[in-house]
Amino acid sequence: MKLLNHSSGGSMVSPRRSLGAALLCLVALLVAGCGAGTSGGGHTPDSGSSESTRSGPPAIEFAPGPDASNVSPVGEIGARAENATFTEVVMTNSSGEKVKSSITAEGSRWSVGEPLGYGKTYEVVAKAEGANGEQLTERSRFTTLTPENLTYVSMNPLDGQTVGVGQPLAFYFSEDAPAPERKRAEEAIEITTDPAVRGEFYWFDDREVHWRPEEYWEPGTEIDINVNVYGRDLGNGVYGKSDRSATVHIGDEVILRADAASHQMEVAVNGEVKRTIPVSMGRPDYPSHNGTHVVMRKHEDYLMDSTTYGLGLDEGGYRTRVEWAVRISNGGEFLHAAPWSVGEQGERNVSHGCINMSTADAKWVYDLLKKGDVVEVTNSKGGELAAWDGFGDWQIPWSEWVAGNS
Repeated sequence: MKLLNHSSGGSMVSPRRSLGAALLCLVALLVAGCGAGTSGGGHTPDSGSSESTRSGPPAIEFAPGPDASNVSPVGEIGARAENATFTEVVMTNSSGEKVKSSITAEGSRWSVGEPLGYGKTYEVVAKAEGANGEQLTERSRFTTLTPENLTYVSMNPLDGQTVGVGQPLAFYFSEDAPAPERKRAEEAIEITTDPAVRGEFYWFDDREVHWRPEEYWEPGTEIDINVNVYGRDLGNGVYGKSDRSATVHIGDEVILRADAASHQMEVAVNGEVKRTIPVSMGRPDYPSHNGTHVVMRKHEDYLMDSTTYGLGLDEGGYRTRVEWAVRISNGGEFLHAAPWSVGEQGERNVSHGCINMSTADAKWVYDLLKKGDVVEVTNSKGGELAAWDGFGDWQIPWSEWVAGNS
């Protein structure tokens, strides 16, 4: 506050008039809280300024309010000190155990630091000191909601895995609860990638949804997945049992191109052809499926049993143990060693739908492949691989995939 002031004309105000004006200003500032009339220096009560915290009586506000029920266990749960500073806040569950929580540095806010349980009662005892030295102790009690149904979300791939460029992100809602509403379920699944890529969801049924980009993943992509379903209303009375998270790495681009007409399989890694392998594929009465297959899992030793897909042993079926087996569909299609058909490999198709190789070639392929690598089958007499068979996701055109997101 200045006692002397210069007008636009440069004349000086007398000391007596200045002193009177100063006294009037001082009275006005005391009445108005020393902030009235300023155009940038005023503070609201929420700003945490020392002036505002002294402008009213001290109080503690809880969220949720006392005796609240059906509270989300992951909702906004905390407290605010009005015109006061928290000195201690303790939250306990029904067993008397303390819940992790924290007070902000300036002491005006308190918040819970961990998810709460479903259908539980919690008590909060908050202590604070007002700007005038007054001591406050307030209590609050509330109860979290009890869901009608709980669902567990499983996923593929899992945290820490390195997968191939064809790997879709698959999520499965458990069958011990009603199916969730699709839109709410999608909103609960957060997917971020580096480099950024657009992807979309596609529902194969009410409990299984996949997410993929339009084209194969770029090698080296990092994917962060957060399934945030705990405490979240997924519709149809369903809440999540627990959250899931994963960080997944996309490895080298490995694409196998098996041609049933030439009986050759080209193996390319990051665009470079590493080997061309003679193969034997599905014979005319059991042809291989055309289309994009994705590696699902591998077995050093595996029992191939035709009865699992309806072909009895008395009908020309088989039960044969093979080496270096790589599953590429749920319908029974594998890459594997077949020493009994080496004479036909590169010449004709004699298998029951699998891609047969010599033991040496099968071992080399087995060692190379990882989950999510791609096997593209062409020129077979069979039909197209069904989109729901294994990871036949790439069989669905992008326009159809996006439309299926609704």
